[in-house]
Amino acid sequence: MRIARFSTDEGMSFGVVEENTVAAVAAHPFGELTFTGHRFPLADVRLLAPILPSKVIAIGKNYAEHAEEMGGEAPAEPLIFAKPSTSVIGPGEAIAYPEKLSERVDHEGELALVIGRMCREVPASRAAEVILGYTCANDVTARDLQARDGQWTRAKGFDTFCPLGPWIETEADPADLAISTSVNGEVRQSARTSQLIHDIPRLVEYVSQVMTLLPGDVILTGTPAGVGPLEVGDEVTVTVENVGTLTNRVIARD
Repeated sequence: MRIARFSTDEGMSFGVVEENTVAAVAAHPFGELTFTGHRFPLADVRLLAPILPSKVIAIGKNYAEHAEEMGGEAPAEPLIFAKPSTSVIGPGEAIAYPEKLSERVDHEGELALVIGRMCREVPASRAAEVILGYTCANDVTARDLQARDGQWTRAKGFDTFCPLGPWIETEADPADLAISTSVNGEVRQSARTSQLIHDIPRLVEYVSQVMTLLPGDVILTGTPAGVGPLEVGDEVTVTVENVGTLTNRVIARD
């Protein structure tokens, strides 16, 4: 099932994408879905970020080759950091390049998971029970600020630096999915989620030991090797097999 968040002239709603239509649902997508009976052609709606999370928790250096390209070894435990909810944008929305503050902004395509119910201290064996589904993500990073600051909050926290979408796929098996990132049609990153150092059940277990996870919270699972710079005018696309494709254009920040 593909759960989308979308807007029309009638307002914003959640819905289920079925081929070329969206069937609207009442309220939120957590728990049993109640359909309103309204259907919209997919071409006539605007897809938004599939969820507005209370928090986005990201995992650093979770592919061995990416850890190597960043000049370090892969961490023995998951390396977690947070991105603010205000960094989230949806498919088709613009990534705003803060040219007055940064001279190097990179793409980082990732598989993201969306939490389906409030939970804490979840054992890895039960992680699937608390996951609503999966979506595509781009952990956009001001690389020069990351190096300068010595910690990652500013570099990864700018408004628009967390594109998510196009929807939440509830039936994907995340164990071995192809993931790629392209810029202006040129493939920059290509890997499989089977190459994750810390797999998804381990990530849910680890993060939920630290903090309570709420419905709609997002965990970015890590980016593969091949991260690189974006320029104003670029179009960046993240594709995850059996999940979807997320495309955003880069503009200059006002």
